[in-house]
Amino acid sequence: MRILCLFFALFLGCAAGCTAMGGDWVELKGNRYAVEVSDDDASRARGLMFRDAMADDAGMLFIHDRTEHLAYWMKNTRIALDILYFDEGLTLVSQQRNVPPCLSGVNCPVYPSRAPARYVLELNAGQAARLGLEDGAALTLGPAIRPAR
Repeated sequence: MRILCLFFALFLGCAAGCTAMGGDWVELKGNRYAVEVSDDDASRARGLMFRDAMADDAGMLFIHDRTEHLAYWMKNTRIALDILYFDEGLTLVSQQRNVPPCLSGVNCPVYPSRAPARYVLELNAGQAARLGLEDGAALTLGPAIRPAR
C-alpha cells in the first residue's frame, strides 16, 4: 500500500510540475515537441544561447509580430540546430538544416528563410531529416500557445 501511495504522489507531483512548466508543445509529422515559446524581442534575441544541450523531444518556438522574410543566426549557440520557418498558416516554407554552432559570437553567418515566415521552430540538428520534412508540412500548436495575431 505504501508503494502504491508513493507512486501516486510521484505521479501527481510530476503532473503538477508539467503544468507549472506551461505544457507548451507543437506537433510536426505526428511527433510532439515540448517547446519554450519566444514571442517578444528580448526572448527572441536570447533564443537558445549558452545552452549545452536540448532534449531530443524539445525545441524553441519563435512567434514574430508580422510575416516577413526572416534570418536567424547562431551567436553564442552551443548546439547544432535545424531552423524551420513557417508562414502565418503554420505551413513549412523554408528549412535550414544542421546549422552549426557559432561559439565565438562574432562573424556568425545568418540563415535566412526563402519565403516570408511568422513562426520559427528550432529543433536539434537532424530532426528535420529524421522526420523527412518537406516544405508544405503543417505545424500544430498546442492549446496553451496563442497563435500570432
